Amino acid sequence: MKVIICGAGQVGWQIARHLSGELNDVTVVDNNPDLVRRATDTLDVQGIAGFASYPDVLERAGAADADMIIAATHSDEVNMVTCQVAHSVFSIQRKIARLRSQSYLDAIYSDLYRRDHLPIDVVISPEREVAAAAMQRLSAPAAFDTETFMDGKAQLLGITIDEDCPVVHTPLRQLTDLFSTLRAIVVGVRRDGTLFAPDPGDQLFVGDNCYIFTHIEDVSRAMEVFGKKEKKQDRVVIVGGGNVGLEVAKAMENRTGRTRSKMIERDRKKAEHAAEALERTIVLNGDGLDRALMIEAGIDRADAMLAVTDDDKTNMLAAVRAKAEGCSLAIALINDPTLVPLMAPLGIDAYINPRSTTVSSILRHIRHGRVRQVYSIGDAEAEVIEAEVMSTSPMAGQMIRDIDFPEGVLVGAVYKGGEVLRPSGKLRIEESDVISLFAIAADVPEVERLMQVSIDFF
Repeated sequence: MKVIICGAGQVGWQIARHLSGELNDVTVVDNNPDLVRRATDTLDVQGIAGFASYPDVLERAGAADADMIIAATHSDEVNMVTCQVAHSVFSIQRKIARLRSQSYLDAIYSDLYRRDHLPIDVVISPEREVAAAAMQRLSAPAAFDTETFMDGKAQLLGITIDEDCPVVHTPLRQLTDLFSTLRAIVVGVRRDGTLFAPDPGDQLFVGDNCYIFTHIEDVSRAMEVFGKKEKKQDRVVIVGGGNVGLEVAKAMENRTGRTRSKMIERDRKKAEHAAEALERTIVLNGDGLDRALMIEAGIDRADAMLAVTDDDKTNMLAAVRAKAEGCSLAIALINDPTLVPLMAPLGIDAYINPRSTTVSSILRHIRHGRVRQVYSIGDAEAEVIEAEVMSTSPMAGQMIRDIDFPEGVLVGAVYKGGEVLRPSGKLRIEESDVISLFAIAADVPEVERLMQVSIDFF
C-alpha cells in the first residue's frame, strides 16, 4: 500500500514508523526540512519538504498512484485542504484528517465531510481520543495505564505491585494453578527502569510495574488478585477547561450514575465558554495550582483529579498538589514522554499521552482487517499488537507452544469464534483467529514476520 503522511511531527513520525515497518511504501511531507530529514534518517520512508496542501508538492510525493493520505499537520485548515486536493486532483481513495477545532467536529455539521463536499473519510479528534482515554483510566482507577482490545472484550492493565499484593514473590506459572478460571496473564514487567517479557518462572516484586492482559469481565477480579481495590469515581475535579477538559467534562456528564464534576480554568473566557457548554459541571475561574481554589473545588474529598491543561508541568504540579491535599487518584496529561519516569517518584497515579492515543486511533482506522490495533507502551519501548492470523502465517495451524516466538514476545489472548481465550501451550492458532501479542520494540519486526503482514494482503 502506498501512503502519504502529511506532517512529520511526533504523530506523523509514529504512524510512518508503524506503516513502513509493515513494508508499506510511505512518503512523509512537511514544510520543516529538519523534520523530514529526521524521518528519512531514522525510518525506511521517502521525504518531501513543502506545504502538504500544494498540488505540486503532493505530486512530487507520488499522489498520482497513492492509496491513502493521512493529513496530520498542526493546522486543521491545511489538513482539510490537503484531503480536498488529494480527492479532486489525484483521486486518492482513502483520506484521513486530524482536526482539533471543535467547530469542525460538531455533529450538526457532519455533512461537511461527504464526498461531494469536503471528502474526508475519517476525522480524528485528539481531544475526543484523550477524553476517551481519560474515561478508560477512571474505569480502572488503580491502574496507571489501560487500553481495550478485541472489540472491547479484553483490556490491558498497567499495575504497580505494592507490599500488600497477595501474589508477590509467586512464580507466574503458579498463578494459573491458583486462579484457574481467571482469564488474565502478565505480559510485561518493568523493573528498575527496564521493561521485559517475563518467563513463567519469574516472580513479581514490590515496586514492579506489570502489564496484565485480561478478559473485560475479569478486570475487577484481576485487580483484586494483584492487590488493587476498585472504588467508584463519584466526585471528580478537572483542572483545565480547554478543548480537552471540555470533552472530558462532557464525557463525565454522559456517564451513568451520579458523578459530580467540578472544573478549574484559569482563562476567564474559556471558563465562561465551558460553563455555557456544560450542564451539570461547576466551573471555577482561577489558577489550578491555587491551594485555596482546589480546596473550594473539594479536592480533599474528590475521588479523582484530572489535570488536562496544555502545559505538562502545570499538569504534574496540579496532580502533586491534589495528592498532597488527600485526593486518592491523580491523572496528568503528559505530552513529553521523557517526563513519564517522574510520575512515580512524584506520586502521580496515571498519565495520558495525547500523541499515543491519537496515533493508536489513526492506526485503528487504517488497518484493513489484518493488524487491527497497535498500542505503544512507555517511550515506544514495547507494543501490544492485535492482528488477524493469515493462512500464510507461520502461526496458522500451530499450537502456541510450538511457535518460535522471540524472547521478548508473549501472547496476551486469542479471539476465537467470538470468545476471548487465555493462552495456553495446547491452544491451536487457526486462520482468522485474532491474536494479541506483547512485544519488546526490538522484536516487533519478527512479530510482523509471524503475522505475515504485507502489501499483498491490503
